[in-house]
Amino acid sequence: MLIAGNWKLNCNIREAIEISSSISNTLADKNLISDVVLFPPVIYIDLIKNKINNSKICLGAQDCSIHISGAHTGDISASMLYEIGCKYTIVGHSERRINKHESNNDIYLKAKNVINNKMIPIICVGENAKDRESGNALNVIEKQLSESIPKNEKNFEFIIAYEPIWAIGSGKVPTLESINEMFNMIRLWLLNNGIDKSIKILYGGSVNKGNANEFFSCKNLGGLLIGGVSLKASEFSEICIMAG
Repeated sequence: MLIAGNWKLNCNIREAIEISSSISNTLADKNLISDVVLFPPVIYIDLIKNKINNSKICLGAQDCSIHISGAHTGDISASMLYEIGCKYTIVGHSERRINKHESNNDIYLKAKNVINNKMIPIICVGENAKDRESGNALNVIEKQLSESIPKNEKNFEFIIAYEPIWAIGSGKVPTLESINEMFNMIRLWLLNNGIDKSIKILYGGSVNKGNANEFFSCKNLGGLLIGGVSLKASEFSEICIMAG
């Protein structure tokens, strides 16, 4: 099980230190089976790494460039992220797919760069409200999987995060039946593409301590990708403890 906290564009230096230190201290004496990873703004990663050294928390980046190097002002490459201590990188989050107009091929290139730099990509997929309501959600996710996931790499590891766009930050959550249906389709897609069945599938979208146990009951759940609540150290820590 993996519990991931995506801080998005939030926190100043003081808040970043306080949140990460609080989570680290709370989990320090807990016998956790699950892995815990935080995704702060990239500018804080090295600072937080030094503050939580020898803790149970791993660090990751919220995104990376499709490029390896070159004249790409403002971009941050996968190799740079690896060098500052990232173990994971999120690629294809719906906020970037929509707001930055990132295509499935962009996500594919980013995921490949992450894998080639000895990190684990968390590849996000999700449908909008229109596709959910029209009954097209499964087809949308299958297309995203087919076009976003590198399938020809050797000995590679990745994670899939299913985040229905309409649930992110809205307080709305899909039924367990619809989550299980989506997870079953993803598992079948992985099987049909000859990909290791141990690949984790995370759920994300309006997760909090009040509904986390429901999500943990999903058969194929490999963990949670948590947004706003990951900025609340106490609540996020409780979910990590609930996960075991």
